[in-house]
Amino acid sequence: MPISPDDISETARRLQEAERTKKRIPQLSRTFPDMTMEDGYAVQSAWLDLKRAEGRKTIGYKIGLTSRAMQIASQITEPDYGHLLDDMVFPQGTDVPVDRFVQPLVEVELAFMLKRPLKGPNVTVFDVLAATDYVTPALEIIDVRVEPVDPETGKMAKALDTISDNAACGGVVLGGRPVRPDAVDLRWVGCLLHRNGVIEETGLAAGVLNHPATGVAWLANKFAPYDISLEPGQILLGGSFTRPVFARPGDVFHADYGALGGVSVRFI
Repeated sequence: MPISPDDISETARRLQEAERTKKRIPQLSRTFPDMTMEDGYAVQSAWLDLKRAEGRKTIGYKIGLTSRAMQIASQITEPDYGHLLDDMVFPQGTDVPVDRFVQPLVEVELAFMLKRPLKGPNVTVFDVLAATDYVTPALEIIDVRVEPVDPETGKMAKALDTISDNAACGGVVLGGRPVRPDAVDLRWVGCLLHRNGVIEETGLAAGVLNHPATGVAWLANKFAPYDISLEPGQILLGGSFTRPVFARPGDVFHADYGALGGVSVRFI
């Protein structure tokens, strides 16, 4: 069945309730078999309207589904994006309450901070680097409000489920040593992700679409038809170059970025 404007509003309300109660809702791709990616972004937008009505503000964006493996698994050919809100930022070295989320997971990313606006169309990686003030290590906290696996069919959620769910964004932790974009070859920025002293994941930033700035360029071009630009001061998460790792109460995460320093956080 197609998704109507009333369905979009109701689905946004259900996502809001799922976040509040920490109880996931069924996959939207099953409820609405004819749902499109555009419908998913419409749901995301309607949910953000509810959050803005409560006083929340967009302070940046996350770019997801950037690895080749994730795009193949999701049967898509481009990334997705979600909004970072002002209540999603956690200080480096802080305690993060697990009960803030349905089930938090941690991913390793690079965050771009612009020194001037970036607006498509035809934005390239070189344009992103020229517009970037600095790049800094980051951890993204993933949280999923839509059932990742359908309990009846066993089918995995689709990309449009994730898009509706604000690209599964839960929070962000910035840390490490900020660097100018030309100070290092960003493709070769690596990270060792420790959980309780054990290395759970390793990765290179080149795993994000061959260069971590590629996703930022994609987002600027994605926004071009809507006359939206990426602005200085916004946090732009370029995409994860490790798989997500579950976070449980008592877990301490430390992401070692080598010469770029580290980011640590504890879940309580």
